[in-house]
Amino acid sequence: MSNFEQFQFDFYQSNYTIDDQEEGYNSYGSNENLCGSRKSQAGEQPPASAFAPPEMLLSSQSYTGQILQPTYSPDSLSHLSYADGFDEEPPLLEELGINFEHIWQKTLTVLNPMKPADGSIMNETDLTGPMVFCVALGATLLLAGKVHFGYVYGMSAIGCLAMHALLNLMSVPGVSHGCVASVLGYCLLPMVILSSSAVFFSLQGILGTLLALFIIGWCSLSASKIFTSALGMEGQQLLIAYPCALLYGLFALLTVF
Repeated sequence: MSNFEQFQFDFYQSNYTIDDQEEGYNSYGSNENLCGSRKSQAGEQPPASAFAPPEMLLSSQSYTGQILQPTYSPDSLSHLSYADGFDEEPPLLEELGINFEHIWQKTLTVLNPMKPADGSIMNETDLTGPMVFCVALGATLLLAGKVHFGYVYGMSAIGCLAMHALLNLMSVPGVSHGCVASVLGYCLLPMVILSSSAVFFSLQGILGTLLALFIIGWCSLSASKIFTSALGMEGQQLLIAYPCALLYGLFALLTVF
């Protein structure tokens, strides 16, 4: 028994004292304070979500789709709708007021004086055709050896102002400057035919005079028909045709002489 007691005493013998226990307790308490200060510092730091874009957070939180089927956030849907808006916009020519179908219908109405005019189409302020016909008239006069671009533009402007004042006095609804310029410009097309014929033969003769009178009547009849249908001036076509004939007579004088 003495050997066993000696073995037990040797086995449990240690240099651990009460002072060592107090030092260990104090060191453990300092470690806890250090860990607590680190946790408080970690709590004061901003969360990682503060540096992430809101789109990523929103998409990560509201994702309800399946594999290879991502969901769209409201911001991405707004961008998609904004991009789709370009497809719904009208063409550029339509925004500029250039309608080739209406131009063709107005041209056919001028070429056929007996054809009834559509007042809704003729009341548009379309200046594409008139500008083309004015340039064509000046170009054909240039081919005939006559440089009259200034006279063409000047008489066109003065004639439009005079006809605008006259039509506003004669009609109840009134008319705009653009509508008058559009109608008078489209009805200038037969005069382009006359100036084109002046390139091939001289119009200073009986044949040229008769052809010029025919073209003047053609232009004035087409213009008066369009004005009466667009402004609702029934029974006043001859009154409108007379000043139109005077205006187109000036263009005929430029072409013949």
